[in-house]
Amino acid sequence: MFYQCPKCKKIWQYPIKKCPECFSKPQRMPGSKFKVIGISQVNTPTITHPIVPYFVLLLEDENGNRFVFKSAKEYKIGDEFKIDNSDNKDKVAIWRIKYDIKETIEKMFDFFDNITIKENSKILILPTLISPKHSYLAENTSPLFIDNLIKYLISKGAKSENITLAGQSFNNFPIEICVQKSGLLDVCLKNNIQILDLSKDNFIDKNGLIIANIVFNSDIIINAPILKIGQNSSLENILKFLKKDFYLEHQQNQKDLIINLVKTIPQFLTLADGSVIQKKNGFTTFLGIAIGSFNPF
Repeated sequence: MFYQCPKCKKIWQYPIKKCPECFSKPQRMPGSKFKVIGISQVNTPTITHPIVPYFVLLLEDENGNRFVFKSAKEYKIGDEFKIDNSDNKDKVAIWRIKYDIKETIEKMFDFFDNITIKENSKILILPTLISPKHSYLAENTSPLFIDNLIKYLISKGAKSENITLAGQSFNNFPIEICVQKSGLLDVCLKNNIQILDLSKDNFIDKNGLIIANIVFNSDIIINAPILKIGQNSSLENILKFLKKDFYLEHQQNQKDLIINLVKTIPQFLTLADGSVIQKKNGFTTFLGIAIGSFNPF
């Protein structure tokens, strides 16, 4: 993604708030067609790039902007560069977050081209909401990640009043405090998004599970956990769709609960926030990726 000042016409490969020359706000310049104009083959392994050979491509988009891209696939100069898609229903997208989280989310949705967002689509987003902690502690899904996800959905035609952010507390922390402290409340208010405490929703019995009714009344369900090393974040997050009393009664059989729940609820997309994650010791580290799949496993 490139960014251009509308007045000076200067271009940057990273977002800045204001042009240093005229103080205008740069505009995004998304590219859609890329041509290979240079190739270097690397045969010497390093710690960060141990698998060889690989190819460093010099690419140029339709706007004349140039950048480099590492590729395991060999190309020839003049070839059109495009990322191959797959019809595998269990495919997984892993995308590096450089500067622009919105671009990352756009690329993820492009990879899953079977998602149709309509004006009247009812969209349910389930972030990780565990405890009342600030976003830099990476306990809950980043408000920046959710904000850009909501902005993308609206840019594709979804109405803000049809988007619901849902959560439920399975511990002693009230969900209202968690959503406020995490920064997600401000995101919802800014984007005019509904917030639902799942514990106050109606629940129905499906395949022996007590599940929130809104799950079956949504056209698009997005499971948006935050990744944590040593935890099954994406799987544990969807348990919040269950009634709390039912979950606490059966939590010792969590694996069976998850397998049955995935089979019972409508298909959902998991978009995992891996920008800043918790390590096993609780400290955070920058990972800078997002992972997406219709297979939560």
